Amino acid sequence: MIASLRNLLRPREATVRPAIPAGQRAYAVGDIHGRLDLFAALIAAIDADDAARNAGGAPAETTVILLGDLVDRGPDSAGVLRLAREWGERRRVRILAGNHEEMMLGALESVEMLRRFVNPIGGGRETLISFGISPQDYARASWEELQHMARTAIDADMLAFLHSFEEQISIGDYCFVHAGIRPGVALDEQTGPDLRWIREPFLSTPASHGAVIVHGHTIQDEPQIRPNRIGLDTGAYASGRLTALGLEGEARWLLSAQGRQERQEGDEASPGDTAGGDTAGGEQGAITIVRRDGA
Repeated sequence: MIASLRNLLRPREATVRPAIPAGQRAYAVGDIHGRLDLFAALIAAIDADDAARNAGGAPAETTVILLGDLVDRGPDSAGVLRLAREWGERRRVRILAGNHEEMMLGALESVEMLRRFVNPIGGGRETLISFGISPQDYARASWEELQHMARTAIDADMLAFLHSFEEQISIGDYCFVHAGIRPGVALDEQTGPDLRWIREPFLSTPASHGAVIVHGHTIQDEPQIRPNRIGLDTGAYASGRLTALGLEGEARWLLSAQGRQERQEGDEASPGDTAGGDTAGGEQGAITIVRRDGA
């Protein structure tokens, strides 16, 4: 009885919230997948949010992190890459390599990887067309011809930009990766394939990783906020929703650009087929920015 009373009266330990260092601010952007319209709108929202927070208090040193998979599936991967590079010329932007960037670069070296890259799940057909390969040339080309066209269309500066993408970034109590990490392995010992491709057992484990892992790669209807991870891939290429996380001190907030959903095609044309149509796209509808504090 006395022991029970002591337990009730004992001060509870304060819950320690993860934080980034004082004087810093960070934004992490989920998988863009060729949705230039949503990306441009979210850039404007992040720039405005960052400026407003600087005006309302002490200016912070801000880092933007793109969580990878800028390319494939959506209609304008080339435009997304160019805009990301331009954004990085006027503010601190760091970019993680996703599994789709890995496949894109591999497709330029291996015909077998090219086959994987352009299948309907990979979505590389839309990427190649966004770099100027016409749907008609795409449909008529052999695999070897398509690879040659891709090497010609993606110039050396763009290749160097893609090769500059990072594997993981740590800021304070957060670690940013594309897909996740291998549970039980130290963060500095993680492998590239796991960082870019893993799902399980990462997604389901409740174990602490020594940092909160901020990631994309696995699509969910809503951002996944867990004690040990935060998932930001809201399926922009199809859902029309691109999500970003803001961090400052212990504070967290979400910004989302919500536009129209992409029409999903059935079977895509492969090289050698004669019926390749235009990529999904066309006129973009109005985009709404949604802000949510206290993530």
